[in-house]
Amino acid sequence: MKLSARNILPGTVTEIVTGAVTSHVRIDLGGSTVTAAITNEAVKELGLKVGSRASAVIKASDVMVGVDD
Repeated sequence: MKLSARNILPGTVTEIVTGAVTSHVRIDLGGSTVTAAITNEAVKELGLKVGSRASAVIKASDVMVGVDD
């Protein structure tokens, strides 16, 4: 599979919280964690389980920056 996204961050699934329609999947990137909201169907199709290797693929047109007051 080829992707246009350039931010592909490999890691390990550490938690899957399943809701009525979507799941929140946490991926440990080796010290940092990213959380993705995906459909429950996608979790099943990808065979995601805690401990699975997975990549966070980030494609965003905007990035927001914040600082403490």
